[in-house]
Amino acid sequence: MTRELKYLGDRVARGMMDRRAFMGRAAALGVSAGMANTILAGAVQAAGAMKGGILRAGLQGGESTNSLDPATWASSVPIEFGRTWAEPLVDVSPKGEIEFRIAESVEASPDAKVWTFKIRKGVEFHNGKAVTPEDVVATLRRHSDKNSKSGALGIVKGITDMKADGDYVVLTLDQANADLPYLMADYHLMIQPGGGIDKPDAGIGTGPYKVAENQPGVRHVGTRFENYWDAGNRGHADRVEVVVINDATARLSALQSGQVDMINRVEPKVVKLVKRIPGVSVRNVSGRGHYVFVMHVNTAPFDNNHLRLALKLAINRKEMVDKILQGYGSVGNDFPINAAYPLFPDDIPQREYDPEKAAFHYKKSGHSGSILLRTSDVAFPGAVDAAQLFQQSAKAAGITLDIKREPGDGYWSEVWNKKPFAASYWSGRPVQDQMYSTAYLSTADWNDTRFFRPDFDKIIIEARGELDPVKRKALYREAAIMVRNEGGLIAPMFNDFIDATNDKVGGWVNDPNGEQMNSMALAKCWRKA
Repeated sequence: MTRELKYLGDRVARGMMDRRAFMGRAAALGVSAGMANTILAGAVQAAGAMKGGILRAGLQGGESTNSLDPATWASSVPIEFGRTWAEPLVDVSPKGEIEFRIAESVEASPDAKVWTFKIRKGVEFHNGKAVTPEDVVATLRRHSDKNSKSGALGIVKGITDMKADGDYVVLTLDQANADLPYLMADYHLMIQPGGGIDKPDAGIGTGPYKVAENQPGVRHVGTRFENYWDAGNRGHADRVEVVVINDATARLSALQSGQVDMINRVEPKVVKLVKRIPGVSVRNVSGRGHYVFVMHVNTAPFDNNHLRLALKLAINRKEMVDKILQGYGSVGNDFPINAAYPLFPDDIPQREYDPEKAAFHYKKSGHSGSILLRTSDVAFPGAVDAAQLFQQSAKAAGITLDIKREPGDGYWSEVWNKKPFAASYWSGRPVQDQMYSTAYLSTADWNDTRFFRPDFDKIIIEARGELDPVKRKALYREAAIMVRNEGGLIAPMFNDFIDATNDKVGGWVNDPNGEQMNSMALAKCWRKA
């Protein structure tokens, strides 16, 4: 039995049999899906990556306002295309471990306040310049400048000193932080020549592909960089292309017709149909992603916590998971952490739909009249339907929501983090500190609920330096309760990442860190013969 499956797995790896047929044969032989996947992964690894060809992705999450400046990346297209041409100091593996990239090692002082990264030699920028520790320092300095408006500002603020020392970069923190290497994996912190200070949107990095074409909101193209330092593991195709397809139906049609080889954000409601398409595989994995509605707590009427509590109690989480996610996810609890995170506070009571209690808080708020909620097809799959479900459940509590459907182009630059009540999504982060530091610290540029609380900041900073896991978990629990009960986040559901590929894609690995293999599918996958 095992010998037969190994033989069939080899055929899949070499493009002579599709994955669906392999899984069907495995099931007929009584082999579990988990074991079959393990055998298949081993066969793919043994066969090795294939070089050449063109690999195309059709992605939702692209706008005409997108830039090649990593500091500005906020949606799927600039992030995934950016991962093809640029790299940070480290990445996070699908198993949650640190993978060294521009840095080849890291050491910490006993108090976790001083971190020393050894910078890899032999890494070349696309302009022919060798990467130096000075480039790394300049990059971090740029992102720590509040005028940069970097999405990484909240996680680099705690660095009080950064310097190059021979082959090393030494970072000194104002407070201990046991998770610092994970923070350096943030997709904004791509190492650029001179830190990107003179021209941050030049599109010059160290990745496996060079920027060949950049049409924001339309199309992006990369060609293989011949001097790439890690060519055995990434950069297998001759050329990669990202086609912006924000419409879900058009995206699926493009995959089915062969115009693209992979797509993101397959809508849960059509997963069963997609699984029936010959030559197409659904790739779904649970992780830390969450679909949300965000309120600015410093803007009326959301500056009243009774109103915020009313809205949190007026949403039917289970209904959303059932109808929007079709079961491909789990209910949220109004803080951005779930059981996928280490030190998850699992004893916080689950908030339930309670229209009577919602009506009580709504009356206490003193608010009258309708409340405007902005949404868009690009906010998350099913966001418009989710807003309408919210509207219906809130009505039972005497709360009137007016839904405004915004166009996809410009949503992430003109609505998200700008308007006081809107649908959004977060892909999550590898560790709690990074999630809270990116979106909830008072200093974070991406604090999209305007949750400016010095007492909360103090908890997160203390948790960073706490090396006792029991004490650290207690601090994160305190932070979660504060966000849940007083913040502007309505988090009804944590989503699975649901992508799809055709049978020409090799090397796919499910990654719970984010959609499209944590946005590295084009960089890591190859096209089969």
